[in-house]
Amino acid sequence: MNHLPALPRSQRGASLVIGLVLLLVLSILAVSTMSSATFGLTMAGNAQFSENAFQLAETGVEVAINDGPFCAGCGPKATPATAVADADGNDIGEYEASTDYLECTAVEGFSEDYGSADSFKAYHFQINSTGTAARAARSVHQQDFFLVGPNGCL
Repeated sequence: MNHLPALPRSQRGASLVIGLVLLLVLSILAVSTMSSATFGLTMAGNAQFSENAFQLAETGVEVAINDGPFCAGCGPKATPATAVADADGNDIGEYEASTDYLECTAVEGFSEDYGSADSFKAYHFQINSTGTAARAARSVHQQDFFLVGPNGCL
């Protein structure tokens, strides 16, 4: 008959304890890696929503410029909040813009070939546009421009 030699009492269960400790270390590493990956995905999502808000604010500026005509004495002109969706119908966010008349100045470098320097003026306007996307991403843009028109009439 074959008999296995008896193990010394001090060695019994040591491999079980070492195995459990190694398993605990691997579990902690796995949880840490998952936490880092989730944080990275959240940061990438926030960057995407921030970019969406930026593009929405730019869209507000473009829409306000295309909405003309502009009037020197008409007061602020507002583009209402407009929701935007992607091709699949998913909500991206919204934009809104307002156009304000600022001032009327002389046209710099005006050529006398086209009449007197007082015949035309530069009418200055300012567009303020706000884009809002998910996760409270928000971008505010300000665009100034001027139009040259007849003196006293725009």
